[in-house]
Amino acid sequence: MKSYTEHLWFNTSKRVEFINITDKVEQAVKKSGVKEGLVLVNAMHITASVFINDEEDGLKQDFIEWLHKLVDVKKDYKHNLTGEDNAYAHLMRTIMGREVVVAITNGKLDFGPWEQIFYAEFDGQRKKRVMVKVIGE
Repeated sequence: MKSYTEHLWFNTSKRVEFINITDKVEQAVKKSGVKEGLVLVNAMHITASVFINDEEDGLKQDFIEWLHKLVDVKKDYKHNLTGEDNAYAHLMRTIMGREVVVAITNGKLDFGPWEQIFYAEFDGQRKKRVMVKVIGE
């Protein structure tokens, strides 16, 4: 059994932003040498998410608008009493999820049609990371 870990670093230009990281994950799988196994892609910050969906600008805008309907970014959340102003980002992360796991078959990500991996940032404009952990044979 092989194991390989790589950290991807991001510093987004916007506070809320989606970044397609599929190519970076594919590169990590290739470096790992794993032909059959799994890759875990995990947001290592509690105000960020990793999820799988379609690479389409309208859909990404729909996600942002949907999240803003579900989570009021201007509300005076109790978490913000700690001196933070990002309670909304914690809530958005909970909705969008923490990580994804993708099968590796013949050394490649084994996706369904249109699937891509995204890093979602909800409290950006500072350095954040994603862990890519590949295990298999």
